[in-house]
Amino acid sequence: MEVPVFTEEVAQQLKSFARLCMDNPSLLHDPALYFVKELIEYFGGKIPDKCSTSSPQSKSEESPKEEEPKPESEPVPEPEPEPESEESDLELDMTGVIEPDQDPPQKMGNPTLQPTEEEIEESQAKRSEAVSAFMEKNYEKAIQLYTEAIVLNPQSPILYAKRGQVYLLLNKPNACIRDCDRAVELNPDSAAAHKFRGRAYHLLGKFEEAANDLRLACKFDFDEQADEWLRETTPNARKIEEHKRKKERKVQEKLERERHERLQKAQEAAKARAENTRTSQTDGDSQFGREGEFYRFLKDPDVIEAFRDPSVAEAFKDISTNPTNILKYQNNPKVMALINKMATRFGGAGGMPGGMNFPGGMPGFPGAGTGRPNPPAGPQDDCGLD
Repeated sequence: MEVPVFTEEVAQQLKSFARLCMDNPSLLHDPALYFVKELIEYFGGKIPDKCSTSSPQSKSEESPKEEEPKPESEPVPEPEPEPESEESDLELDMTGVIEPDQDPPQKMGNPTLQPTEEEIEESQAKRSEAVSAFMEKNYEKAIQLYTEAIVLNPQSPILYAKRGQVYLLLNKPNACIRDCDRAVELNPDSAAAHKFRGRAYHLLGKFEEAANDLRLACKFDFDEQADEWLRETTPNARKIEEHKRKKERKVQEKLERERHERLQKAQEAAKARAENTRTSQTDGDSQFGREGEFYRFLKDPDVIEAFRDPSVAEAFKDISTNPTNILKYQNNPKVMALINKMATRFGGAGGMPGGMNFPGGMPGFPGAGTGRPNPPAGPQDDCGLD
C-alpha cells in the first residue's frame, strides 16, 4: 500500500496537533481521540496517566495568580520623623524665663472650714501685718503672716492671690501658681489671681497660658502692669499658636495623602487582578489559536455521540490516515454528517487545525466544504510526509 502524500499545510497542521498533544497529554485520554492513543500504544508508546499530566499552559496561567501581589504584602512607607519637640522649630524670646522652683507645696488651710467672725477679724489683722512686711520687702515674713491669715480664714481668695504675689517676687512661680489656682477656685473672676498666675506662667516659659490669664486679668480689672506683661508675652504666644495651627494642617495633609495613596494602591491592585483574570480567560484561545477551537469541537456532545459509533470512528481513523479515503464514505450518511459539520465549523480549506484538513478543500471531494474538486495527486515519497 502506498503512503499518502500530504500538502505542506496538512503536514503543518499535523505537527501542530502533535505539539498540542505533547504539551497537554491529557487530551489523548479523551474518548473521541481513542484511535490516536491506540496508535501510539500499538507502536510501544506510553501515554502518561491523566492525573499526572499537566500542560505548560495551565502552569503559565496559574503563575500570575501565585505572583499576584497581595495588599497585605505591599511595602508600608516609613513614617515621617516627628519633630523632637513641639517648639523645636520656633524662635522664641526666652528673656526672663527661669528654672522652676521645686519647694514642697505650701500650707493651704482647711478648705471646708467656715471661719467665725472673730477668726475673720484676726485674719484681717494678720493680713495688715503681711502688707506692712511686704512694703518693707521682708518677703519671708510676709509669707508667714499671709499663711497665718489663710489658716484663720481659708475661704478668702485675696489672701491666696497676695501670698502668690510674694512667691512671684521670690522667683517661685510654681508656688505662686498653686496659690492662684486656689484663689481662682474660690473666685473665678479674681483679676489679681489671673494677673499673678499669668506672670508666673511667663517665667516658666508657658507663654500661651500666660497670655490667657493676663487677658482675663485685664478684662476683669484693667491694670497697667498686667497690660505690660501681656504685651511682653503676646509675641511668643502668637508664634506658638501659629506653630500649632501649622502642625495641625501638616497632620491633616499627611492623613489625606496617606488616604489617597491607599486608595490609589487599592485601585491599581484591583486593575491588576482584572487584567490577570482577562489574561487567564483568553490564554487558551490566543496561545494555541484554532487548535483550541478544534479541541472544543471534539468536546461537542454531538461529535462525541457520533464517535461512539464504531463505524464512524473507524472511518474517521481511515480518513485521517489518508484523506483521499473519504471517497469511500460518500454514501455513508453518518460519516458525511460529521464531515459536513466539520466543514461548517472550520470554513473549508485551511480552516481545520490539528492535521485533519484535506487537500482540495473540505474534505477532498466534490461538493463537500468549499465545493472545489479534488486536485490530482502528486508524486509520492517513501514516508508520506513533506
